[in-house]
Amino acid sequence: MTDFPNFKGRTVLITGASRGIGFGIAQGFAAAGADLHIAAENEGIVAAAGELGATAHRVDITQNDEVAAMAARIGAVDVLINNAGLELMTPLDDTSAENEAAFRRIIEINILGTFLVTRAVAPGMRAGGAIVNTASVWGRVAEPLFSAYVASKHAVIGLTKTWAKELGPRGIRVNAVCPGWVRTEASMRSLGRMAERANRPEPELLGDIIAGQALPGLMEPPDMAGTYLFLASGLAANITGQSLGADRGEVPW
Repeated sequence: MTDFPNFKGRTVLITGASRGIGFGIAQGFAAAGADLHIAAENEGIVAAAGELGATAHRVDITQNDEVAAMAARIGAVDVLINNAGLELMTPLDDTSAENEAAFRRIIEINILGTFLVTRAVAPGMRAGGAIVNTASVWGRVAEPLFSAYVASKHAVIGLTKTWAKELGPRGIRVNAVCPGWVRTEASMRSLGRMAERANRPEPELLGDIIAGQALPGLMEPPDMAGTYLFLASGLAANITGQSLGADRGEVPW
């Protein structure tokens, strides 16, 4: 039986880890003893790495040269957590250049960026390696006004299934986590936009969302770490190509 959680001697790379879910995941892997590398585009990644005892990589994952340079600096990776993502409202009735730019950027980061990082890291992964992608419950269902984000997270689940088949012969597992509502800067921004469009108070809308869960309460970023630790560990040795909901029972799987 593999000890859990114990990632001592294992190199772990987490993208989008300067804040939010990514930072919560990174806290879990740091506590589990991983040789931890964290990446993000914003300068907050340096402070986050200092707090975690990790190595920081400031990189735009949509730029292949930056991703390749990061992969070369790190070397062989045992666990890759593709968590970097962008969540913005992109209403179909918004014909502005800003809305179109947001749509394109979401697709670039959430799909292309995930592809580029995985393509750079996977060749050096050994048998027993694991990749865990952050999808969303909206990758299984849909939410109006968030077409780019919803489409991108459906795509992440598709990438997960495809890569599981491509990398399985090498003994590398690929799975996805589909978080529900977690108290992050991005989700609270989305909640505010949704409430504004619906002309409802934010607390009232959030109350309805939580009431739709089987378990009450709003998740915090550290609550997500255990799911990622499990899927990256030997305890999940026979699990690949799956998308696991971590949503307090919001969506029936």
